[in-house]
Amino acid sequence: MGLVTLALPAEQTQNCPKNPQKGHFRVCSPRAALGVLLAATAVLYLWNLSASGWANAFYSAAAQAGAQNWTAMLFGSSDASNAITVDKTPAALWVMDLSVRLFGLNSWSILAPQALMGVAAVAVLYAAVRRVTGPGAALLAGAVLALTPVAALMFRFNNPDALLVLLLVVGGYCVTRACERDAGRWWLVAAGVAVGFGFLAKMLQAFLVLPGFALAYLVAGSRPVGRRVLALVGAAAAMVAAGGWYLLLAEVWPAGNRPYIGGSQNNSVIELALGYNGFGRLTGNEPGGLGNLNHDVGAGRLFGFGMGLDIAWLLPAALICLGAGLLLTRRAPRTDATRAALLNWGGWLVVTAVVFSFANGIVHSYYTVALAPAIAAVIGIGAHLLWENRFRPPCAVALAGVVLITVVLAAVLLSRNVDWLPWLRAAVAVGGVGAAALLVVVGRLPDGVARAVAAVAVAACLAAPAAYSVATAAAPHTGAIPSVGPDRGGFGGPPGLLTSPEPGPELTATLARDADQYRWTASVVGSNNAAGYQLASNAPVLALGGFNGTDPSPTLEQFQRYVADGDVHYFIGGRSTLGFGDRTPQSGSRAAADIAEWVQAHYERLLVDGVVVYDLSEAAA
Repeated sequence: MGLVTLALPAEQTQNCPKNPQKGHFRVCSPRAALGVLLAATAVLYLWNLSASGWANAFYSAAAQAGAQNWTAMLFGSSDASNAITVDKTPAALWVMDLSVRLFGLNSWSILAPQALMGVAAVAVLYAAVRRVTGPGAALLAGAVLALTPVAALMFRFNNPDALLVLLLVVGGYCVTRACERDAGRWWLVAAGVAVGFGFLAKMLQAFLVLPGFALAYLVAGSRPVGRRVLALVGAAAAMVAAGGWYLLLAEVWPAGNRPYIGGSQNNSVIELALGYNGFGRLTGNEPGGLGNLNHDVGAGRLFGFGMGLDIAWLLPAALICLGAGLLLTRRAPRTDATRAALLNWGGWLVVTAVVFSFANGIVHSYYTVALAPAIAAVIGIGAHLLWENRFRPPCAVALAGVVLITVVLAAVLLSRNVDWLPWLRAAVAVGGVGAAALLVVVGRLPDGVARAVAAVAVAACLAAPAAYSVATAAAPHTGAIPSVGPDRGGFGGPPGLLTSPEPGPELTATLARDADQYRWTASVVGSNNAAGYQLASNAPVLALGGFNGTDPSPTLEQFQRYVADGDVHYFIGGRSTLGFGDRTPQSGSRAAADIAEWVQAHYERLLVDGVVVYDLSEAAA
């Protein structure tokens, strides 16, 4: 953050005068500064990327399938023979599918697109904040996003969150443009399209930004109020079209000619969107799910042991900057761009934080990456406003409070890994407390000293999350539920949950042998288990019951027909559905369990590389 200095109006940034006007962030050569920021972000997100292997093998196997079969790509099937889809809409898979088609199936072709999406998200956020407050604040916002630990985790991983975040940041940028005076009519429509495609990445989570987007435009749009309302209706229609076409396609496509919709109990993508991946995440009523393992529902969840290390580092600072910014712009004209931006990103921040805090369904800590752009934007804009008004004692005190609260919280969060970099807590505390004390009187200090104090304050606030982001990027991450933090025995943070099996050479050769003579070379309960065998053998594996093993596909009768028709070669048993112990589903189908019991009762048990295998091509007992 040494690129950010203090003093010059935003429009005078190309050449740095000797006596700049007081009160504004200054950046000498903003293009060069942006280039350094994006290059550093790319290094952080791309460095040693292949260490995570397949990362989330569940999605890697689906990308493998999509690269082999166009129908599998269109619907997001887990296997190239199109038995069942992943339990999400497939937009994020489309990117990986195309990458695998172009560059072959490997860790880089799977993970590099996610890293590049992260770099793009930083660039778009920079552009959005710069239009409001200039390059200094934009650089601060971009750095905060890049150095948020959960961002360093998810932009190096192949869950759908990377594409979701990029599309929502694009939507936020379009709303910023739509609120400008004499804005073109299509900016708000573009925002709707971005959110609609965000829905195709991760369904209803994309809609959490809508209250902030709508509020910003209703308050600050330059058109008369009636035309603003009509423009929002048009944007909503564009959003529905951008996301709804896929729902319509999946619903009208003959069910017998497409894969079963994974995550649903009735083979319906609308049920998936509104139920298991929709309102069920709020209420906890998720048919086919395994129940909410989180027991920390409430206002403190984002600071607790489950999510704090992912996102909490700068959350109080963002809330203070948001409140202070709205107070400082309360008498501004209705169309004030700065206040519009605060409503835009602040609405995103508040609504998403409340939903994540109080959701009673399945909510994983890495979901909080959706908060990172809003936190970053609000800090960049709010800190800029406070610095402009640092000569007013309340603003100077607010700046000091931001720094003091941030470094105290950093010390608390760092203490959760007490043996990791113990000196960092002391350094952050000393530097932050000292900078906070000087910020109280920063308006009376000479410009050079004031800038030095600000630099120390920024460094103290970003040091802990930056270090944790680097540690996160340096660790390999596998399984469906990755965690931030330093490497512990080959895992990032705590060992990854829901990992896929890695079959031995004999089992891999067995599955690959004569695979082209079968529709599926093997079958196994759960898509996560199927993914490991499919990636190793490079042949389709039938995932019984979908991700959780609780989807009613295939039924026992359908599976018996597959076996009778010679479609399935092996059944693989001996591994629990989710890979972390036996659990009884709270709801959903028992079809997969019935199939497993039928196979065990009628076929001879073999042992290959220590794994129980049943050869379904042999005559049943």
